[in-house]
Amino acid sequence: VAFVVCRSLEGLKTFSYLEELILDNNLLGNDLLLPKLPHLHTLTLNKNQISFQRNTCKILLDHLAEVVPSLQYLSLLGNIACPNELVCKEKDEDDYQRYRYFVLHKLTNLKFLDTRKVTRREREEALVRGAFMKVVKPK
Repeated sequence: VAFVVCRSLEGLKTFSYLEELILDNNLLGNDLLLPKLPHLHTLTLNKNQISFQRNTCKILLDHLAEVVPSLQYLSLLGNIACPNELVCKEKDEDDYQRYRYFVLHKLTNLKFLDTRKVTRREREEALVRGAFMKVVKPK
C-alpha cells in the first residue's frame, strides 16, 4: 500500500507491481496521468478535484482502463464527478446511479465502485446505456 500526497505521480512508474494506491485528499484533477500499473487492483481518489467537465472525465476513465487493466475497486467519493446528495443538495440517488452506469461502462472489470459492490444488473445496464449516462447539468 502506498500513501502519497503530491501533485506529480511520475515516481510511481518504479512501482510496477503496486496493487493498492490511495491518493485521497490531493489536488488531482481530470488530467491525472498514471504510469502503466498492471497489478493495481485498488485505487482511491477520494476528495480530489475530478469533475465531469466536457469530456475530460471520459478521457480520465479511458486512461485508467488502459493503464490499470486489473482495477477492481475504484472510489471517487468527494469529487464533483461523483454526484452525492450529502455533498450537493441538487444531486439525488438517480444522479448517482447514472454516474455508476457511466463509470462501469468505461471500467468493465470493477467489482466495487465507491462504497458499493457492482451488481450484475448494474453491469448489464452499463453495457447497454452507460455511454449515455454522463451526468451533465445545463448552464
